[in-house]
Amino acid sequence: MLHEELMLLFINQQNGKLHVDSTSAENALAGAVLIELVNSGRIAFEPNGKKLQVVDPTPLKDPLLQESVTRIDKPMKPQKAVERLRKKVRDNVVAQLEGRGAVRVEPRKVLGIFPGKTYVITDEAGNDEVHKTVGEVAAGYRGADARTGSLITLLYAVKAVHKVFHGDKKELNKRAKEIAAGNWAGDAVRRAVEAIQAGVTAATAAAAAASSG
Repeated sequence: MLHEELMLLFINQQNGKLHVDSTSAENALAGAVLIELVNSGRIAFEPNGKKLQVVDPTPLKDPLLQESVTRIDKPMKPQKAVERLRKKVRDNVVAQLEGRGAVRVEPRKVLGIFPGKTYVITDEAGNDEVHKTVGEVAAGYRGADARTGSLITLLYAVKAVHKVFHGDKKELNKRAKEIAAGNWAGDAVRRAVEAIQAGVTAATAAAAAASSG
C-alpha cells in the first residue's frame, strides 16, 4: 500500500522520529490513501475534473481504505478530501505496519515532559527494499512507475525528498519536480495524482498558516 510505504520513508531509522512534521506527514499519508482509492476504482473525479466522489460503493477488504471511503460522503475538492482523511491517518497506518510486523512503536518524552512516539523498524529487509527502489528513482538511476512516481510526488508535495534521501538538495528537488510532472502513469491516474499533490500542498500550507496565526 502506498500509505504504508510512505510512512516507512518518513521514519528516520537513526532516531526513530519522522523526517517531517506531523502535519506534513498526515497530509501526505492522506494523499497516498486517496491515490489508493482512485486506483481501486472506488472514487474518481467528476466529469469536470474538479471534485472527487465515490463512484463504486463496493466494500474494500482493507479496513483503513474502507473507513476512508466513508469520509468522502459527498463530492469534494482534493484539498478538502485530504483534510477529511488526515485525521488519525498516521496512527492508523502505523497500526497496520505494526500488525504486519514491519514497525514497533515505543513511547518517549518530548523535552522530557510531553508524551511522544519512537518508531522502530522491525522488518529491515522490507524497509530497505522500499528505500532502495524509490531512492534509485529519486537519484535518477531508473525511471518512475505509477508506484514510485506517486511516492516521490507526495514527498515533493511536503518538501521531504532531500530529507529522506541522501544527495544534493537542489538536484534531488529538481529531479522530484520533473517526476511529479512526468508521464509515468495513465492519463486518468496522472491527473488524479497531480490534483491530489496540489491538495496536499494546499492543505499543508493552510495548516502552517493557521498555526502561525
